[in-house]
This record gives sequence, structure tokens and C-alpha cells, in this order.
Amino acid sequence: MTESGDRLQKVLAQAGLASRREAEVWIAAGRVTINGRPATLGERVTGRDELRVDGRVVRRSRDASKLAATATVFLCHRSPGESLREELIPRLPRRTGLRFLTVSPMPLPDGGLELLTSDGALAERLQRRVREWAVECRVRIRGLLEPHSLEAIQRGELDDGRTLSVVEIEGSEEETDGANRWYRIVARGASGKDIRQLFERQGALVSRVQRTALGPLALTRDLNRGQFRVLSEEEATALVTAAPAPKRVSAARVPAAPARSSGGRTRGPRARRTRDR
Repeated sequence: MTESGDRLQKVLAQAGLASRREAEVWIAAGRVTINGRPATLGERVTGRDELRVDGRVVRRSRDASKLAATATVFLCHRSPGESLREELIPRLPRRTGLRFLTVSPMPLPDGGLELLTSDGALAERLQRRVREWAVECRVRIRGLLEPHSLEAIQRGELDDGRTLSVVEIEGSEEETDGANRWYRIVARGASGKDIRQLFERQGALVSRVQRTALGPLALTRDLNRGQFRVLSEEEATALVTAAPAPKRVSAARVPAAPARSSGGRTRGPRARRTRDR
């Protein structure tokens, strides 16, 4: 077993092939090899090791700070009620990875902007950062909200005791659908479930929640419902800036203690002898 490196199941998860638990099942079943030999649970691997699953070479997860990995990150416009696993993900190009991960997915009844990637390390970092990002949603309810209800939503209080930072909430004058009314809300670190709950706590009958922006990314007019595309260069740069890769801290070198002579005196550094030429 290699003493340094990362655990095998973590590497497979970061490569976007499976969850860590699924990877453990693969290893136990003998489907994973390291440098041509069967892998064992808990084994560690380094970048020099060749990994294969069912005989196919595993492409390691790239450092997301070098996001020329735009081909592994997709911006999707999810239709309301569209299933991620059964409808949206199967349409994504399979060449970029065997398994796609969604960053802060919207609940099934809702839709809008979804961010998917086959890079497990990137998905993990984005999932942590998304709690700090501003999230913009459009919410359709039946009827109008009274001023006191808008003020209550602005306070951001949730059922579990958490309080969201609601940056902005306003009614939309653009679209009215019979008795329905659209509202636009911006809140930090909010999930689709949180947004829906803010309105339902005020007695609103919510029929749709559509996410239109997630941190530095926003839905664009050229992306219709059910469509997806890779990130543009500008979007990739903004994503890396919003979720920078952790810096590796090198261990400081500790100077060796000065040697002591047999008499207990400290000897200084030995001078280099030079020869006259």
C-alpha cells in the first residue's frame, strides 16, 4: 500500500465516476486496478499510479483553478418539474465524465438555472461556496402579497430557526398570468426549498420557483428551457474567482540544531576550505 497520496475511493469520486460509497463497492468487487493489480479498500494512490475501472483508464480530476475545464461544467436551463437524473443528465455529453454532480439543485417541482459538472473536486468546492453566494429567483404565487407579508419575507426567517439574508424582493410588473403574480427575490445562500418556504410561511400559494442566477452565473436569453451549454470563458473565470482553489501550505523548514562538541560547547558552521590555485 502506498503511504502517501489520497484514498482510492476519494480519487474515484473526484474523477466524477461514482460516490465514495459506490467506489468502495466497485473496489470490493474487484472492478478497480492500480498499476495492473486489483485494488484494496482504503488503499492510497498518487498521481504516478495508473487507475482503471473495468479495464478503462481513469482520468484524474483536474485542478479547477485551471478552468479550461469549461467542457466539464454545464449551465442548464431546467424546465419546471424536469427530472435531473431521468431527463436532463442523460442528454449531457458522456465524453466529459461518467457521472454528473449538481451544485445546489432545485427541488423537483421547480426549475431554472442548474450547474452540473463531472469534476467531483470542483463540485465539492462549489457546494461549500454556494452558501455565501447571492441567489436570484422568480416566484409565481396566486394573488398579491400584502406589505406586511413582504416585510416578513425580507426578514428571512425559516421554520428551522435559520435566518436568510434577503437582499431584495419586489413584484414584477412585466408578467401577470390571470390571478397569478410573479415576484423577484435575491437572498444569500438560499436553496430553492428555502425560497419557497419564505413565501409559504406568509400563506402564499406558490406554483413555481425559477432560479435565474447563482453567484456569478445567470441564465441568458439564448438558453431556452431544457437546453444546456458549456461555460463561456468569462463565466469560467468568474466561477474560479468566486470559488478559488485552496492554497497548499508548504511546511516550513526548521533549521537543524547546532552540533555540540564533546566539551559541551556549541560549534559553529564549519568554514569551507579553499585551495590556492
